[in-house]
Amino acid sequence: MSSQVTKTTEELVQPILQKKELELVDIEYVKEGKNWFLRVYIDKPGGVDIIECGEVSEQLSEKLDEKDPIKDPYFLEVSSPGVERPLKTKDDFEKNVNQNVYIKLYEQIDGEKEYEGILKEFQNDVLTVEYKVKTRKKQVEIPFDKIAKARLAVVF
Repeated sequence: MSSQVTKTTEELVQPILQKKELELVDIEYVKEGKNWFLRVYIDKPGGVDIIECGEVSEQLSEKLDEKDPIKDPYFLEVSSPGVERPLKTKDDFEKNVNQNVYIKLYEQIDGEKEYEGILKEFQNDVLTVEYKVKTRKKQVEIPFDKIAKARLAVVF
């Protein structure tokens, strides 16, 4: 059911976002405690503000009410993905070359399942990530299909 809700929500929200020149980052339909949450994360270069999130929320809420794909009560949340936004598509990786990233893998590469460093390159479905081990810089090549989860990472 969860995947059908996210698919339907994506179909309903995309035309709204295209008119506003906004990008869909992610959709989650999750249960937390007794409550269901439908979360839609949107972005644009320079970030989105609360007014844009509110406008998308209102328009999407109307579309969801018309289509009624969710029978149980739920909370709709439309927001920015924040500074540690998820990276899900190949396009996300292409846009974020030279950014600090955190990558979690399905299986180990060079004895590790997690890497944090600079995304140096994304070519032929392979990421090159430069990371530090103590004071030495190293690089690892990660096939796109080995990525379980990825996001931008804030450096302090």
